[in-house]
Amino acid sequence: MARSMLSCSYEEHRLFSVDRYLLLLEEKVVAFWEYVLFNNTIQTWGMALLVTIITLIGLRIIQAIIARSVRTVSHRTRFKLDDILVHVVAATKFFVRLILALYAGSQVLTLPREITIWLDTIAIITFLIQIAVWGNAFISAWIQQYRERTFESNAGRYTTMRAMSFIGRLVLFSVILLLALDNIPNVEVTTLLASLGIGGIAVALALQNVLSDLFASLSISLDQPFAIGDFIIIDSFMGTVEHIGLKTTRIRSLTGEQIIFSNTDLISSRIRNYKRMYERRIQFMLTITYDTPYEKLKEIPSIVQEIVESQEKVRFDRAHFKEYADFSLNFEVVYYVLDPDYNFYMDIQQAINLEIYRRFELEKLDFAYPTRTLYVRNGATQEREVGFTANEAFETG
Repeated sequence: MARSMLSCSYEEHRLFSVDRYLLLLEEKVVAFWEYVLFNNTIQTWGMALLVTIITLIGLRIIQAIIARSVRTVSHRTRFKLDDILVHVVAATKFFVRLILALYAGSQVLTLPREITIWLDTIAIITFLIQIAVWGNAFISAWIQQYRERTFESNAGRYTTMRAMSFIGRLVLFSVILLLALDNIPNVEVTTLLASLGIGGIAVALALQNVLSDLFASLSISLDQPFAIGDFIIIDSFMGTVEHIGLKTTRIRSLTGEQIIFSNTDLISSRIRNYKRMYERRIQFMLTITYDTPYEKLKEIPSIVQEIVESQEKVRFDRAHFKEYADFSLNFEVVYYVLDPDYNFYMDIQQAINLEIYRRFELEKLDFAYPTRTLYVRNGATQEREVGFTANEAFETG
């Protein structure tokens, strides 16, 4: 009986000790959670951490869902905008999600007004930075797709898009910068812009040539007086256009060297673009000796017309006895080559020249050229220039 009472008393004492220990532990836990650190209890800090983690994970899940949805739609459609949006969504930065998640967690805390204002500013600027990143990704993806689609067929248009993308990025980043400055406490954007006005004028004067070339490049790209691959002549320079940049245009000359023009110089010059030639007008002269019979002279235009019209891709225009020259009778011939290729034109001209030479030999028609002849009369020497055939010149000499 006594032993039973002792055992019961021991059990009660042990249970009392456990309850007391648990109560003490609970009091310490409550005291820990209610411990104030920087004007917030540990429990509040824990809630802020939980909100931060949930927000960070939630933003990542939302990004993944949007990316998967856009990618699925892009595979089903032919619209290029879907593919561009895939790149835009993929450009969402981790540090942006982290800062926004920390900002969401900070809303649970009780913070001084100054810190709250700066946290709001950091969150807004971070979001503006992400907008700038999205905009830059959109422009880059758009330019890349445009290049893949049109660079081989129209490289000049790609240069246009590069110039426009540069201006677009400049405008985008300028707007983002102004919005960011406007959200910084104690910063007056109007005053800042006014103070930067004089500096902007100085910078504009210093960069006058660069900006002139930039807008000249945009003018070349939009108006397209020439494109990559065109053969052009500028003043005394000629060559094939190799590159149209934001500041300079590079031309490969016939002798092999590269000629570099500033874009401003190009648009202020007279440019002859032979690549845009649809047909080539050819004019040349035939010089005939003065002793050619009248009947033979009448036949020359028809002979030349027959020779020219026998060639392919050629349109005969006219052949006329034009003038009496000092040493020859001049016939002017005009025809058109219906192909802009220069080598093709030279092949045609060579064939015409050879055939004229052959036909003139058959018709006994002689070409005239300047020859100096001395006449001796009564002991005095007289000199004059006349037209002779090759045989007469040989005999005279």
